[in-house]
Amino acid sequence: MLDFISLVKRRRSMRKFKPGLLDSADLNLILKAALMSPSSKGLHSWEFVLVTEPGVLCELAKCKTQGAEFLAEAPEAVVVLGDPAVSDVWIEDASVASTMMLLQAEDLGLGSCWVQIRGRFDAEGRPAGDNVKRLLEIPENLEVLSIIALGRKGMERKPFNEERLLMNKIHMGVFSNPFVK
Repeated sequence: MLDFISLVKRRRSMRKFKPGLLDSADLNLILKAALMSPSSKGLHSWEFVLVTEPGVLCELAKCKTQGAEFLAEAPEAVVVLGDPAVSDVWIEDASVASTMMLLQAEDLGLGSCWVQIRGRFDAEGRPAGDNVKRLLEIPENLEVLSIIALGRKGMERKPFNEERLLMNKIHMGVFSNPFVK
């Protein structure tokens, strides 16, 4: 494993993947990272659906108007769900779990990409989450936050360039006081 900041710098969204499913040991580590993610009050309001069937991935790629097309070529994906009845901060809990999967994938040298579903719509104006729920037979009480595409990297991306850091977004003590490094 890299030191954490190096891992964060290397983690870039990957939308091109080599064919073939992940090694089961790697996939298990990614899923365990999600299950070990912190959740408010330890309520674990999230659920996950692993998708490996190419036809289903092609259908998921059409769940919203843009930004999901590459799922059709992803070897696998994890649909991240939350239960609002379990926790009022299910969005945050599911977001942390999604991020843990992204970081674990990078630590293994694999590619991943977050596909935003909550708050997105298809061409007919239907919520993307409803399309995912119908396709995967997800119970109505659960909400779809994201889909995490996973696979072996199909291209190389440069690490994050620290010169692009928006240091002006950090404030010291009060908002009007800029942070000086």
